[in-house]
Amino acid sequence: MPSTISEVVFSKPSGRSTAILQFAGSLIFLGLYVYSRTVGNAGSSSWLLIMVIGSALAGIAESLPKNRRLTAGLFRLAAVLVLLCLLAASVFRPEFIIG
Repeated sequence: MPSTISEVVFSKPSGRSTAILQFAGSLIFLGLYVYSRTVGNAGSSSWLLIMVIGSALAGIAESLPKNRRLTAGLFRLAAVLVLLCLLAASVFRPEFIIG
């Protein structure tokens, strides 16, 4: 099992199509955050910034050249860690997400 995880995390970057999808998701989350700030419901929208960071890190990992497996893996691990922190915050401090 650990070899499978390391093969997936430290595999070659997927390329532009996956990176564009990750960056588009990041821009969508950023747009949602900006919209919630302008409407005035900013108290419950901080989690969107964490989603922006997580998806942007994943996009960076997939946009690297094919020979940068280790760097892409580190960016993927950072993205997973950021999103796991959001998951932990939703369990231990639900007011961070609900507002």
